[in-house]
Amino acid sequence: MMMGLGSIVGTGVFVSIGIAAGITGPSVVFAILVAGLVATFNGLSSAQLAAAHPVSGGTYEYGYRWLTPSIGFTAGWMFLCAKSASAATAALGFAGYALQLFQVDRGDWIVPLAVCTVVATTLLLLGGIRRSNWTNIAIVCTTLIALASFVVAGLPIAWREGSANMTPLFASDVPATATRQFLEACALMFVAYTGYGRIATLGEEVHNPRRTIPRAIIVTLLVSSLLYAIVGGIAVAAAGTGVLGSTSQQTAPLQLVANRLNSPMVAKLVAIGAVTAMLGVLLNLILGLSRVVFAMGRRGDLPRGLAAVSSKSSTPSVAVIAVGIGVGTLALIGDVKTTWSFSAFTVLVYYALTNLAATRLTADERLFSPIVPWLGLISCLGLAFWVQPKIWIFGVALIIAGLVFQRWMKQRNIH
Repeated sequence: MMMGLGSIVGTGVFVSIGIAAGITGPSVVFAILVAGLVATFNGLSSAQLAAAHPVSGGTYEYGYRWLTPSIGFTAGWMFLCAKSASAATAALGFAGYALQLFQVDRGDWIVPLAVCTVVATTLLLLGGIRRSNWTNIAIVCTTLIALASFVVAGLPIAWREGSANMTPLFASDVPATATRQFLEACALMFVAYTGYGRIATLGEEVHNPRRTIPRAIIVTLLVSSLLYAIVGGIAVAAAGTGVLGSTSQQTAPLQLVANRLNSPMVAKLVAIGAVTAMLGVLLNLILGLSRVVFAMGRRGDLPRGLAAVSSKSSTPSVAVIAVGIGVGTLALIGDVKTTWSFSAFTVLVYYALTNLAATRLTADERLFSPIVPWLGLISCLGLAFWVQPKIWIFGVALIIAGLVFQRWMKQRNIH
Protein backbone atom coordinates (compact mmCIF):
# COMPACT_ATOMS: atom_id res chain seq x y z
CA MET A 1 0.00 0.00 0.00
CA MET A 2 2.92 2.35 0.72
CA MET A 3 4.03 2.05 -2.91
CA GLY A 4 0.48 2.75 -4.07
CA LEU A 5 0.19 5.85 -1.91
CA GLY A 6 3.59 6.99 -3.16
CA SER A 7 2.31 6.76 -6.73
CA ILE A 8 -1.00 8.51 -5.98
CA VAL A 9 -0.52 11.14 -3.26
CA GLY A 10 1.21 14.18 -4.72
CA THR A 11 -0.05 16.73 -7.21
CA GLY A 12 -3.62 15.56 -6.63
CA VAL A 13 -3.81 16.54 -2.99
CA PHE A 14 -1.58 19.62 -3.19
CA VAL A 15 -2.90 21.16 -6.43
CA SER A 16 -5.95 19.46 -7.98
CA ILE A 17 -8.20 19.81 -4.92
CA GLY A 18 -7.77 23.56 -5.24
CA ILE A 19 -8.58 23.49 -8.97
CA ALA A 20 -11.71 21.38 -8.41
CA ALA A 21 -12.84 23.52 -5.46
CA GLY A 22 -12.61 26.61 -7.63
CA ILE A 23 -14.93 24.95 -10.15
CA THR A 24 -17.64 23.29 -8.04
CA GLY A 25 -17.33 24.93 -4.61
CA PRO A 26 -17.65 22.99 -1.32
CA SER A 27 -19.16 20.01 -3.18
CA VAL A 28 -15.56 19.21 -4.15
CA VAL A 29 -15.64 16.74 -1.23
CA PHE A 30 -18.30 14.70 -3.05
CA ALA A 31 -16.45 15.08 -6.37
CA ILE A 32 -13.43 13.48 -4.68
CA LEU A 33 -15.51 10.46 -3.65
CA VAL A 34 -17.18 10.06 -7.07
CA ALA A 35 -13.79 10.22 -8.78
CA GLY A 36 -12.51 7.59 -6.37
CA LEU A 37 -15.38 5.28 -7.31
CA VAL A 38 -14.65 5.67 -11.02
CA ALA A 39 -10.97 5.04 -10.32
CA THR A 40 -11.93 1.81 -8.54
CA PHE A 41 -13.71 0.47 -11.66
CA ASN A 42 -10.64 1.31 -13.74
CA GLY A 43 -8.25 -0.12 -11.18
CA LEU A 44 -10.08 -3.44 -11.14
CA SER A 45 -10.08 -3.58 -14.95
CA SER A 46 -6.34 -2.84 -14.95
CA ALA A 47 -5.76 -5.59 -12.39
CA GLN A 48 -7.64 -8.14 -14.51
CA LEU A 49 -5.67 -7.23 -17.62
CA ALA A 50 -2.35 -7.29 -15.76
CA ALA A 51 -3.14 -10.73 -14.32
CA ALA A 52 -4.10 -12.08 -17.75
CA HIS A 53 -1.17 -10.47 -19.60
CA PRO A 54 1.63 -9.50 -17.18
CA VAL A 55 3.75 -7.24 -19.36
CA SER A 56 4.97 -3.66 -18.99
CA GLY A 57 3.32 -1.09 -21.25
CA GLY A 58 -0.18 -1.08 -19.78
CA THR A 59 -3.07 -0.32 -22.11
CA TYR A 60 -0.67 0.33 -24.98
CA GLU A 61 0.08 -3.41 -24.94
CA TYR A 62 -3.46 -4.48 -23.97
CA GLY A 63 -4.86 -2.55 -26.94
CA TYR A 64 -2.57 -4.40 -29.33
CA ARG A 65 -3.45 -7.76 -27.77
CA TRP A 66 -7.23 -7.51 -27.28
CA LEU A 67 -8.33 -4.67 -29.58
CA THR A 68 -6.53 -3.26 -32.65
CA PRO A 69 -3.08 -1.75 -33.33
CA SER A 70 -4.69 1.67 -33.87
CA ILE A 71 -6.42 1.51 -30.49
CA GLY A 72 -3.21 0.29 -28.88
CA PHE A 73 -1.35 3.24 -30.38
CA THR A 74 -4.09 5.66 -29.28
CA ALA A 75 -3.77 4.36 -25.72
CA GLY A 76 -0.01 4.89 -25.76
CA TRP A 77 -0.41 8.32 -27.33
CA MET A 78 -3.00 9.37 -24.73
CA PHE A 79 -0.76 8.06 -21.95
CA LEU A 80 2.09 10.24 -23.20
CA CYS A 81 -0.15 13.31 -23.43
CA ALA A 82 -1.80 12.73 -20.04
CA LYS A 83 1.33 12.03 -18.05
CA SER A 84 3.28 14.83 -19.75
CA ALA A 85 0.58 17.29 -18.70
CA SER A 86 0.56 15.82 -15.18
CA ALA A 87 4.34 16.18 -15.01
CA ALA A 88 4.09 19.82 -16.13
CA THR A 89 1.49 20.43 -13.41
CA ALA A 90 3.77 18.78 -10.84
CA ALA A 91 6.65 21.02 -11.95
CA LEU A 92 4.49 24.14 -11.65
CA GLY A 93 3.19 22.98 -8.28
CA PHE A 94 6.73 22.29 -7.07
CA ALA A 95 7.76 25.79 -8.12
CA GLY A 96 4.78 27.41 -6.38
CA TYR A 97 5.32 25.59 -3.09
CA ALA A 98 9.12 26.05 -3.22
CA LEU A 99 8.71 29.81 -3.54
CA GLN A 100 6.26 29.74 -0.62
CA LEU A 101 8.70 27.66 1.43
CA PHE A 102 11.45 30.24 0.99
CA GLN A 103 8.95 33.12 1.29
CA VAL A 104 9.69 34.48 -2.16
CA ASP A 105 6.66 36.46 -3.28
CA ARG A 106 7.38 36.40 -7.00
CA GLY A 107 4.64 34.77 -9.03
CA ASP A 108 6.54 35.54 -12.24
CA TRP A 109 9.27 33.13 -11.10
CA ILE A 110 6.98 30.09 -11.09
CA VAL A 111 7.28 29.18 -14.78
CA PRO A 112 11.07 29.68 -15.06
CA LEU A 113 11.62 27.66 -11.87
CA ALA A 114 9.29 24.92 -13.11
CA VAL A 115 11.15 24.65 -16.42
CA CYS A 116 14.53 24.61 -14.64
CA THR A 117 13.23 21.82 -12.39
CA VAL A 118 12.20 19.77 -15.43
CA VAL A 119 15.65 20.29 -16.97
CA ALA A 120 17.40 19.28 -13.74
CA THR A 121 15.21 16.18 -13.33
CA THR A 122 15.87 15.17 -16.94
CA LEU A 123 19.62 15.49 -16.43
CA LEU A 124 19.43 13.35 -13.27
CA LEU A 125 17.57 10.64 -15.16
CA LEU A 126 20.10 10.76 -17.99
CA GLY A 127 22.70 9.96 -15.36
CA GLY A 128 20.80 6.82 -14.41
CA ILE A 129 19.24 7.96 -11.11
CA ARG A 130 16.20 6.01 -9.87
CA ARG A 131 13.67 6.46 -7.09
CA SER A 132 14.27 3.60 -4.62
CA ASN A 133 11.72 2.00 -2.31
CA TRP A 134 13.33 3.69 0.69
CA THR A 135 13.12 7.06 -1.04
CA ASN A 136 9.47 6.35 -1.80
CA ILE A 137 8.77 5.52 1.86
CA ALA A 138 10.54 8.70 3.01
CA ILE A 139 8.53 10.86 0.60
CA VAL A 140 5.21 9.24 1.58
CA CYS A 141 5.96 9.65 5.30
CA THR A 142 6.95 13.30 4.83
CA THR A 143 3.77 13.93 2.84
CA LEU A 144 1.51 12.21 5.36
CA ILE A 145 3.11 14.08 8.29
CA ALA A 146 2.56 17.37 6.46
CA LEU A 147 -1.08 16.56 5.68
CA ALA A 148 -1.74 15.28 9.22
CA SER A 149 -0.38 18.51 10.70
CA PHE A 150 -2.56 20.48 8.27
CA VAL A 151 -5.67 18.56 9.33
CA VAL A 152 -4.95 18.87 13.07
CA ALA A 153 -4.22 22.60 12.84
CA GLY A 154 -7.13 23.27 10.51
CA LEU A 155 -9.81 21.28 12.33
CA PRO A 156 -10.62 23.88 15.06
CA ILE A 157 -10.88 26.68 12.48
CA ALA A 158 -12.89 24.47 10.13
CA TRP A 159 -15.27 23.64 12.98
CA ARG A 160 -15.71 27.34 13.78
CA GLU A 161 -15.96 28.68 10.22
CA GLY A 162 -17.38 25.63 8.46
CA SER A 163 -21.05 26.59 8.49
CA ALA A 164 -20.27 29.78 6.58
CA ASN A 165 -17.61 28.40 4.24
CA MET A 166 -19.39 25.14 3.34
CA THR A 167 -22.54 26.87 2.07
CA PRO A 168 -23.84 27.10 -0.54
CA LEU A 169 -22.70 23.58 -1.45
CA PHE A 170 -22.36 24.30 -5.17
CA ALA A 171 -20.65 27.19 -6.92
CA SER A 172 -23.82 27.99 -8.90
CA ASP A 173 -27.45 28.09 -7.84
CA VAL A 174 -28.53 27.18 -11.40
CA PRO A 175 -29.03 23.36 -11.39
CA ALA A 176 -27.75 22.78 -14.93
CA THR A 177 -24.63 24.87 -14.35
CA ALA A 178 -24.01 23.31 -10.94
CA THR A 179 -24.26 19.81 -12.46
CA ARG A 180 -21.83 20.68 -15.25
CA GLN A 181 -19.34 22.18 -12.81
CA PHE A 182 -19.61 19.20 -10.45
CA LEU A 183 -18.97 16.68 -13.24
CA GLU A 184 -16.01 18.71 -14.50
CA ALA A 185 -14.59 18.69 -10.97
CA CYS A 186 -15.08 14.90 -10.83
CA ALA A 187 -13.15 14.55 -14.09
CA LEU A 188 -10.28 16.66 -12.78
CA MET A 189 -10.15 14.84 -9.43
CA PHE A 190 -10.00 11.50 -11.24
CA VAL A 191 -6.45 12.26 -12.36
CA ALA A 192 -5.42 12.46 -8.71
CA TYR A 193 -5.95 8.68 -8.37
CA THR A 194 -4.24 7.39 -11.49
CA GLY A 195 -1.06 6.24 -9.76
CA TYR A 196 -2.82 2.97 -8.91
CA GLY A 197 -1.76 1.75 -12.36
CA ARG A 198 1.69 1.14 -10.86
CA ILE A 199 0.20 -1.52 -8.56
CA ALA A 200 -1.50 -3.31 -11.45
CA THR A 201 1.87 -3.88 -13.15
CA LEU A 202 3.26 -6.00 -10.30
CA GLY A 203 1.69 -9.28 -11.38
CA GLU A 204 5.04 -11.04 -11.66
CA GLU A 205 6.42 -9.66 -8.38
CA VAL A 206 3.80 -10.60 -5.76
CA HIS A 207 2.46 -13.84 -4.33
CA ASN A 208 -1.00 -14.81 -5.60
CA PRO A 209 -1.45 -11.68 -7.80
CA ARG A 210 -5.06 -12.51 -8.74
CA ARG A 211 -5.97 -11.96 -5.10
CA THR A 212 -3.29 -9.57 -3.82
CA ILE A 213 -3.34 -6.91 -6.55
CA PRO A 214 -7.12 -6.20 -6.54
CA ARG A 215 -7.06 -5.95 -2.74
CA ALA A 216 -4.07 -3.61 -2.83
CA ILE A 217 -5.78 -1.38 -5.40
CA ILE A 218 -9.05 -1.20 -3.45
CA VAL A 219 -7.34 -0.47 -0.12
CA THR A 220 -5.04 2.15 -1.66
CA LEU A 221 -7.93 3.92 -3.41
CA LEU A 222 -10.04 3.82 -0.25
CA VAL A 223 -7.26 5.33 1.87
CA SER A 224 -6.51 7.94 -0.82
CA SER A 225 -10.20 8.88 -1.13
CA LEU A 226 -10.54 9.38 2.62
CA LEU A 227 -7.30 11.37 2.75
CA TYR A 228 -8.35 13.63 -0.13
CA ALA A 229 -11.86 14.11 1.27
CA ILE A 230 -10.59 14.99 4.76
CA VAL A 231 -7.93 17.40 3.50
CA GLY A 232 -10.34 18.96 0.98
CA GLY A 233 -13.11 19.28 3.57
CA ILE A 234 -10.81 20.88 6.15
CA ALA A 235 -9.34 23.27 3.57
CA VAL A 236 -12.74 24.43 2.30
CA ALA A 237 -14.29 24.71 5.78
CA ALA A 238 -11.31 26.60 7.20
CA ALA A 239 -10.68 29.09 4.40
CA GLY A 240 -13.47 28.84 1.82
CA THR A 241 -13.27 28.06 -1.87
CA GLY A 242 -12.39 31.66 -2.67
CA VAL A 243 -8.95 31.07 -1.18
CA LEU A 244 -8.52 27.41 -2.10
CA GLY A 245 -9.81 27.87 -5.64
CA SER A 246 -7.38 30.58 -6.74
CA THR A 247 -5.12 27.90 -8.21
CA SER A 248 -4.91 29.12 -11.80
CA GLN A 249 -2.94 32.12 -10.53
CA GLN A 250 -1.44 30.45 -7.44
CA THR A 251 0.01 26.98 -7.80
CA ALA A 252 0.11 26.37 -4.04
CA PRO A 253 -3.54 26.29 -2.84
CA LEU A 254 -3.01 24.31 0.38
CA GLN A 255 -0.21 26.70 1.28
CA LEU A 256 -2.62 29.63 1.03
CA VAL A 257 -4.91 27.84 3.49
CA ALA A 258 -2.02 26.76 5.76
CA ASN A 259 -0.85 30.37 5.99
CA ARG A 260 -4.22 31.22 7.56
CA LEU A 261 -3.97 28.61 10.32
CA ASN A 262 -1.83 30.80 12.61
CA SER A 263 0.90 28.16 12.76
CA PRO A 264 4.13 28.97 10.90
CA MET A 265 5.42 25.45 11.60
CA VAL A 266 2.42 23.83 9.91
CA ALA A 267 2.81 26.17 6.94
CA LYS A 268 6.46 25.10 6.64
CA LEU A 269 5.57 21.40 6.93
CA VAL A 270 2.93 21.70 4.19
CA ALA A 271 5.41 23.39 1.88
CA ILE A 272 8.10 20.77 2.58
CA GLY A 273 5.62 17.92 2.09
CA ALA A 274 4.41 19.40 -1.19
CA VAL A 275 7.91 20.07 -2.53
CA THR A 276 9.17 16.55 -1.79
CA ALA A 277 5.98 14.86 -3.03
CA MET A 278 5.83 16.70 -6.34
CA LEU A 279 9.54 16.37 -7.00
CA GLY A 280 9.12 12.62 -6.54
CA VAL A 281 6.07 12.63 -8.82
CA LEU A 282 7.97 14.55 -11.50
CA LEU A 283 10.89 12.13 -11.34
CA ASN A 284 8.60 9.09 -11.59
CA LEU A 285 6.53 10.54 -14.42
CA ILE A 286 9.47 11.49 -16.64
CA LEU A 287 11.02 8.07 -15.97
CA GLY A 288 7.77 6.24 -16.82
CA LEU A 289 7.09 8.38 -19.87
CA SER A 290 10.56 7.75 -21.27
CA ARG A 291 9.99 4.00 -21.02
CA VAL A 292 6.73 4.23 -22.97
CA VAL A 293 8.37 6.45 -25.61
CA PHE A 294 11.18 3.87 -25.81
CA ALA A 295 8.67 1.01 -26.27
CA MET A 296 6.70 2.90 -28.93
CA GLY A 297 9.90 3.79 -30.77
CA ARG A 298 11.08 0.19 -30.71
CA ARG A 299 7.76 -0.97 -32.20
CA GLY A 300 7.85 1.73 -34.87
CA ASP A 301 4.85 3.73 -33.62
CA LEU A 302 7.26 6.61 -32.96
CA PRO A 303 10.61 7.32 -34.67
CA ARG A 304 12.97 4.41 -33.99
CA GLY A 305 15.71 6.80 -32.93
CA LEU A 306 13.77 7.26 -29.67
CA ALA A 307 14.63 3.66 -28.75
CA ALA A 308 18.36 4.42 -28.54
CA VAL A 309 19.96 3.35 -25.23
CA SER A 310 22.99 4.97 -23.60
CA SER A 311 25.90 2.52 -23.33
CA LYS A 312 27.11 4.20 -20.12
CA SER A 313 23.93 4.38 -18.03
CA SER A 314 21.71 1.86 -19.90
CA THR A 315 19.14 4.68 -20.04
CA PRO A 316 16.93 5.37 -23.10
CA SER A 317 18.62 8.75 -23.34
CA VAL A 318 16.92 10.06 -26.48
CA ALA A 319 13.49 9.19 -25.05
CA VAL A 320 14.33 10.89 -21.74
CA ILE A 321 15.43 14.07 -23.55
CA ALA A 322 12.31 14.04 -25.75
CA VAL A 323 10.06 13.67 -22.70
CA GLY A 324 11.93 16.43 -20.87
CA ILE A 325 11.42 18.79 -23.81
CA GLY A 326 7.71 17.92 -23.99
CA VAL A 327 7.10 18.41 -20.27
CA GLY A 328 9.11 21.62 -20.20
CA THR A 329 7.12 22.99 -23.13
CA LEU A 330 3.82 22.24 -21.38
CA ALA A 331 5.11 23.90 -18.21
CA LEU A 332 5.53 27.11 -20.22
CA ILE A 333 1.71 27.33 -20.32
CA GLY A 334 1.98 28.39 -16.68
CA ASP A 335 -1.65 27.65 -15.84
CA VAL A 336 -2.15 24.50 -13.76
CA LYS A 337 -5.87 24.41 -14.49
CA THR A 338 -5.18 24.13 -18.23
CA THR A 339 -2.45 21.50 -17.90
CA TRP A 340 -4.45 19.48 -15.36
CA SER A 341 -7.63 19.64 -17.47
CA PHE A 342 -5.70 18.40 -20.51
CA SER A 343 -4.31 15.58 -18.39
CA ALA A 344 -7.85 14.75 -17.22
CA PHE A 345 -9.29 14.41 -20.72
CA THR A 346 -6.44 12.33 -22.10
CA VAL A 347 -6.18 10.03 -19.08
CA LEU A 348 -9.95 9.44 -19.13
CA VAL A 349 -9.70 8.39 -22.78
CA TYR A 350 -6.76 6.16 -21.88
CA TYR A 351 -8.70 4.39 -19.14
CA ALA A 352 -11.79 4.15 -21.32
CA LEU A 353 -9.63 2.07 -23.67
CA THR A 354 -8.36 0.07 -20.68
CA ASN A 355 -11.94 -0.83 -19.79
CA LEU A 356 -12.75 -1.58 -23.43
CA ALA A 357 -9.87 -4.07 -23.51
CA ALA A 358 -11.11 -5.61 -20.25
CA THR A 359 -14.52 -6.28 -21.83
CA ARG A 360 -12.73 -8.71 -24.19
CA LEU A 361 -11.45 -10.95 -21.39
CA THR A 362 -12.77 -14.50 -21.39
CA ALA A 363 -14.63 -15.99 -18.42
CA ASP A 364 -11.44 -17.78 -17.33
CA GLU A 365 -9.41 -14.56 -17.48
CA ARG A 366 -11.92 -12.39 -15.61
CA LEU A 367 -11.52 -11.81 -11.88
CA PHE A 368 -14.73 -9.82 -11.41
CA SER A 369 -18.19 -9.39 -12.86
CA PRO A 370 -18.20 -8.45 -16.58
CA ILE A 371 -20.19 -5.34 -15.64
CA VAL A 372 -17.13 -3.76 -13.95
CA PRO A 373 -15.29 -2.71 -17.16
CA TRP A 374 -18.54 -1.49 -18.69
CA LEU A 375 -19.16 0.76 -15.68
CA GLY A 376 -15.60 2.03 -15.99
CA LEU A 377 -15.92 2.63 -19.74
CA ILE A 378 -19.18 4.57 -19.44
CA SER A 379 -17.90 6.58 -16.45
CA CYS A 380 -14.66 7.58 -18.19
CA LEU A 381 -16.31 8.67 -21.43
CA GLY A 382 -19.04 10.46 -19.50
CA LEU A 383 -16.60 12.45 -17.37
CA ALA A 384 -14.32 13.21 -20.34
CA PHE A 385 -17.23 15.00 -22.02
CA TRP A 386 -17.51 17.49 -19.13
CA VAL A 387 -13.93 18.73 -19.32
CA GLN A 388 -13.80 22.24 -20.83
CA PRO A 389 -14.86 22.09 -24.53
CA LYS A 390 -11.63 23.71 -25.76
CA ILE A 391 -9.68 20.95 -23.99
CA TRP A 392 -11.57 17.98 -25.39
CA ILE A 393 -11.75 19.49 -28.87
CA PHE A 394 -7.97 19.87 -28.79
CA GLY A 395 -7.70 16.35 -27.34
CA VAL A 396 -9.78 14.81 -30.14
CA ALA A 397 -7.67 16.69 -32.69
CA LEU A 398 -4.55 15.24 -31.05
CA ILE A 399 -5.97 11.71 -31.31
CA ILE A 400 -6.64 12.18 -35.03
CA ALA A 401 -3.22 13.75 -35.59
CA GLY A 402 -1.59 10.88 -33.71
CA LEU A 403 -3.34 8.24 -35.82
CA VAL A 404 -2.35 10.03 -39.04
CA PHE A 405 1.24 10.19 -37.79
CA GLN A 406 1.21 6.48 -36.85
CA ARG A 407 -0.06 5.52 -40.29
CA TRP A 408 2.65 7.63 -41.91
CA MET A 409 5.30 6.01 -39.67
CA LYS A 410 4.12 2.50 -40.55
CA GLN A 411 4.17 3.24 -44.29
CA ARG A 412 7.62 4.79 -43.95
CA ASN A 413 8.92 1.74 -42.08
CA ILE A 414 7.50 -0.59 -44.75
CA HIS A 415 9.22 1.31 -47.53
